[in-house]
Amino acid sequence: MQLARPYIYIVVIAIILSANCAAQEVSSDSATTSSGARVLAPNSKDTAVSPPHKRKMWQPNPKKAGLYAALVPGLGQIYNRQYWKLPIVYGGLSVAGYFIVKNTQEFSKLRKAYIGRINNPYPTDEYVKVYTDDQLRQLQDDQNRVVNLTVLFSSLAYFMQVLDAVTSAHLRNFDISRDISLQMKPMATPYGAGLGLAVHF
Repeated sequence: MQLARPYIYIVVIAIILSANCAAQEVSSDSATTSSGARVLAPNSKDTAVSPPHKRKMWQPNPKKAGLYAALVPGLGQIYNRQYWKLPIVYGGLSVAGYFIVKNTQEFSKLRKAYIGRINNPYPTDEYVKVYTDDQLRQLQDDQNRVVNLTVLFSSLAYFMQVLDAVTSAHLRNFDISRDISLQMKPMATPYGAGLGLAVHF
């Protein structure tokens, strides 16, 4: 029994030393914050969850947006991911196309009737006993002016949707936060107090 005591002491000392080493190993791999939360060191074997990276905002190319909108109306808005603009683009171009066709048909009818009046002493067009030759010629000229204006405004609408695609691509990620503001503020001038514009970025 007396011979076993030294062995017991040796075993107890070995257990204490091994526990001490394990504690030092844990402390080298991790640190605790003031709140008691465990933070892993870079060389720790445990896998630490990295903070989520900020997602890079998608920036469209204005040249591509303009080219797509010029080739196919509305395609530039699709490229810019502004799908809500498609009903506006196609609705406007549909209305413009309708008026171009309608006014052109009306002009063709008036012109055909006027040419028939000149070449035929007994005209049979639908405007007989309604308009004289001079009135028919005036109506034809007015309708021709309406057709030209309709084509002009339709071309402007087409150009505007191209310009909208380019501008929207440029301003896709433009900062419109409250940090940017323009305010009127009182300021001192050599001639006394006055008002000035203050721009905050």
